[in-house]
Amino acid sequence: MKKRKAKKIIFFVVVLLIIIFGVLFILNFKNIFKLSHKTTIRHAEVAGQFYPASQVALTNVVTTNLESAPVIKTKGPIKIIIVPHAGYDFSASVAALAYKPLAQENIKRVYILGRAHHNYFSGLVADSHDFWETPLGRVAVDTEKIKELAAISPLIKINSSLHQPEHSLEVQLPFLQTVLKTDFKIVPLLFGSSDDNDWQTMTKILAANLTSGDLIVVSSDMSHYPSYQTANQIDRQTLEYIENKDLENLSAYAQDALSAPDNEQTILCALEAVKTAMVLAQQLNLSPQVLGYKNSGDTLFGDKKRVVGYGAVIFTARDLSELNLSDQKVLLDIARTSVESYVKNKKIPDFKIENEGLNTTQGAFVTLKKNGELRGCIGQVISTTPLWQVVRDMAIAAATKDDRFSPVTANELNQLDYEISVLSVPQLIVDWREIKLGQDGVIIRKGLKSGVFLPQVASESGWGLEKFLSELCVQKAGLAADCYKNDSEVLLKIFQAQVFK
Repeated sequence: MKKRKAKKIIFFVVVLLIIIFGVLFILNFKNIFKLSHKTTIRHAEVAGQFYPASQVALTNVVTTNLESAPVIKTKGPIKIIIVPHAGYDFSASVAALAYKPLAQENIKRVYILGRAHHNYFSGLVADSHDFWETPLGRVAVDTEKIKELAAISPLIKINSSLHQPEHSLEVQLPFLQTVLKTDFKIVPLLFGSSDDNDWQTMTKILAANLTSGDLIVVSSDMSHYPSYQTANQIDRQTLEYIENKDLENLSAYAQDALSAPDNEQTILCALEAVKTAMVLAQQLNLSPQVLGYKNSGDTLFGDKKRVVGYGAVIFTARDLSELNLSDQKVLLDIARTSVESYVKNKKIPDFKIENEGLNTTQGAFVTLKKNGELRGCIGQVISTTPLWQVVRDMAIAAATKDDRFSPVTANELNQLDYEISVLSVPQLIVDWREIKLGQDGVIIRKGLKSGVFLPQVASESGWGLEKFLSELCVQKAGLAADCYKNDSEVLLKIFQAQVFK
């Protein structure tokens, strides 16, 4: 009997151990798989050529240039920068102008765009290493995002060999490693040709994939090899076109400059990447700001007979606080006048608005209330027309085209209250828990179904975050109440609003 009991105990112990080890194996399967994956590293290719090879010397060069750069007051969060990629002796002081303000940003992913200098190929190539290394350490590559982008479009191919000899993306890393306070990942992308369709397609891909913690670094030098005086003239005109987001004139200028005398070979060696930045700036309503310019003739090592130009530009999101009380009053007057004109006479009034802030392309909603109750609300999240015009058109639409209500009548006009919500550009988020209830408006989309709630909906309804999102799914998008949690095809974007009435 004792032997049987002992055998049973041993059996149960063995079974229990098998179960325990089985559970541990399942729980750690991913980690075990990762350990079996051989980590790949792109080692510094141009350390000792374009920048110092020793950690101490490189740290000293980067920090010295950052400390020497003036403090720039930015207009809002920085989303894109254009910086040079020459040797640090020539261009680091200019690059530092754009990198210094990033110290205040919370950036988690950096898309680094440039043009290949050693190879010619169609489309863009991404790198597949797990890490890029400089004397300051390793930076993780966002390999999952790269696979995702490659799956979206055949334009993007993964080819590490084409990245290996390239300096233009690598030289940006020491500055990023120094100024960014949080861990970040990079998505290195090289254009291989000047095919116009490539940068246009890339713009659409980036616009659909950018999230609130993303930064785009465009790596490009400017004029190549004219004299000092010619470079100054050409490059300052180029920067003016960039600052005005004047893509048409920039493209024509790039062609005309090639036929100019004095050995001008290109106005921007990564022209396609710069065009991508400019169109994104238009679509996301970003404000460009030129921070500085030099060329190699301004340095101790430069020959003024044959120079290369370097510019620093940042693109910032619009700060909604820029709309002062006077701006708000003008927009409210436009909303009221437009509704009254259309309801009484079926005429859409025109306004001569010279205020720069009211002529930016920006989304807005107009809400009408009667005796404290909703009477109509319609808006545009993204706009290609001036803000004042959006307010005019949305006010009329709220009064006459909101399907939940009958059109406003002339007898009701003196009973209406007007509320305007001016919107920031929506940013994609990956986790619904990032939403700040009462501060963020939310857009939900799955395929052709979509819905939007303004930030004030949460405070007006008294809903918690999950109730807020469930109502958005059901009421506005016609989706399951928990779709924001469990459906991988659902996209969430957030925006902020300046609300006045």
